[in-house]
Amino acid sequence: MSDPKKIEIENVMTPGRITRVDKAKYLAMESALLSVLPSGAPGITIAEAKRQLLPLLPQDLYPGGEKAGWWLKAAQLNLEAKGRIIRLATKPLSFHLA
Repeated sequence: MSDPKKIEIENVMTPGRITRVDKAKYLAMESALLSVLPSGAPGITIAEAKRQLLPLLPQDLYPGGEKAGWWLKAAQLNLEAKGRIIRLATKPLSFHLA
């Protein structure tokens, strides 16, 4: 039975593996991340993306930014797996919209 409060996400690092996570938290993070990523190189780092997106997150889902780092990584890996964002070979890693 499918839980409408869950969403399936992928991980670019483990192809074929699906994880079910809280839908509201994931979609809020995905929206915030996509809104701060630039459309091309040089992109921005995940640390910079987190700094920019924290104020955009709903406080009822992320009080004080709680657990935002985990959800940010989950969204980043899922969006990479789906080809919606691109990882650049920089140190530290940077990303931009596909």
